[in-house]
Amino acid sequence: MGTQIRRDVMQLILDRRLPPGAPLPTEAELMESLGVSRNSVREALKALQALDIVEIRHGYGTYVGQASLTPFVDGLTFRTLARVADDHAALTEILQVREVLEEGLIRRVAGGIDDAELARLESIVGRMEEAAHAGESFPDLDREFHETLYETLGNDLVPQLLAAFWHVFHRVAKARGWTRDPAPEVTACRHRDILTALRARDVAGAEQAMADHFRGIEARPRDRGMIRREGPGSGPATLGVK
Repeated sequence: MGTQIRRDVMQLILDRRLPPGAPLPTEAELMESLGVSRNSVREALKALQALDIVEIRHGYGTYVGQASLTPFVDGLTFRTLARVADDHAALTEILQVREVLEEGLIRRVAGGIDDAELARLESIVGRMEEAAHAGESFPDLDREFHETLYETLGNDLVPQLLAAFWHVFHRVAKARGWTRDPAPEVTACRHRDILTALRARDVAGAEQAMADHFRGIEARPRDRGMIRREGPGSGPATLGVK
């Protein structure tokens, strides 16, 4: 019953083409149109709020949510942290999915990237190399590189998916005490290799460079001598939700 009410509310949003932030009918109106009790409506709305499909503003009403990927990120983070017996395997699964996604995306980018876009990537890689030379990690630059790389596709879902996997990986890494890149100079070199292939419009080379980049990330947790943990046992795992 509850599942059907949730579906009915979602269908109502779709049928009325209500955009994010638009007000939903009142509880009384939903009760009448769906033929269900107040408690049933409230439970359905609470469940949809957890999925960011609706937003309940107490004292003001209920509105269409953003339908963000936050519930997916939280669920995948928890799933990964719950696999305490094998940290490496859990993180590798996440990286493999992201790797497959990015190798396919870079194939689309490599053939049509222009000089202005290459210049933006060059600036980012240059800053990576400066940071690496100083022995500093650069996670924000790493993320900026990948986001910039796929902007030209004009696909709004791509940055959302990449950000989702990024957040999961870094929440898990933080919870496990993997606080730094053990070899920033290697990471900078991997990004330079990707950029070099893109400049040459070498699609196969760009795919290979991206694959090499992810293989390097996957190898980090295996070599515990290269990764600093924060204290014995690294403490309790947290979702790190911001």
